[in-house]
Amino acid sequence: MWQARVITLYPEMFPGPLGHSLAGRALRDGLWGLDTIQLRDFAEGRHRNVDDTPSGGGPGMVLRVDVLARAVDAARAKAPDSPVLALTPRGPRLKQDRVRALASGPGVTLLCGRFEGFDERIFAGRQVEPVSIGDFILSGGELAAMVLLDACVRLCPGVMGAASSGDEESFESGLLEYPHYTRPAVWEGHAIPDVLTSGDHGKIATWRRRRAEEDTRLWRPDLLGDKPL
Repeated sequence: MWQARVITLYPEMFPGPLGHSLAGRALRDGLWGLDTIQLRDFAEGRHRNVDDTPSGGGPGMVLRVDVLARAVDAARAKAPDSPVLALTPRGPRLKQDRVRALASGPGVTLLCGRFEGFDERIFAGRQVEPVSIGDFILSGGELAAMVLLDACVRLCPGVMGAASSGDEESFESGLLEYPHYTRPAVWEGHAIPDVLTSGDHGKIATWRRRRAEEDTRLWRPDLLGDKPL
């Protein structure tokens, strides 16, 4: 079973949206598991402080490396083969190939940031991988963790039903997915493209590939880079 562990100051946020729809049904069916780890449990002292002021000055607070390390060590002791990822805008952007690699493994441990972020030494000291879900800022890493988990869980065996369900989705082939249509055949003067109702599967496949290329070139040219189409 694919197992997720989330280190967070707010374990009550989970499973949250992951308790519904495909991910929620799969969680109840035992196709994946979710454990939360309260970061504050690894703090010391009467006040159980997990953060401190940034060295060099500046606003906000920073999560302490000693507290983070103890939490990561505890999670890794339970799952030594699972990678540990920290959700942070300073990491490389999460991409579908990384999601597939994570989903094909034993699971993942996610470290959720808060305040101004992590003491940088946690990345070198505990082999923690930084990862970002996009070029924007959230209040904390919990929502980002949910995004990453949803992306992985849907690829776990049995979650989507047919094993090929995700093969033609956006990013799987380096392109955006082709557009979809369904009934009614004509809506407010807009008709379904004739090729999709032709029954000619070869022409449909060609049309879908062409539209995927066109839409990627229009909306996400960064995905193409220097690759010829």
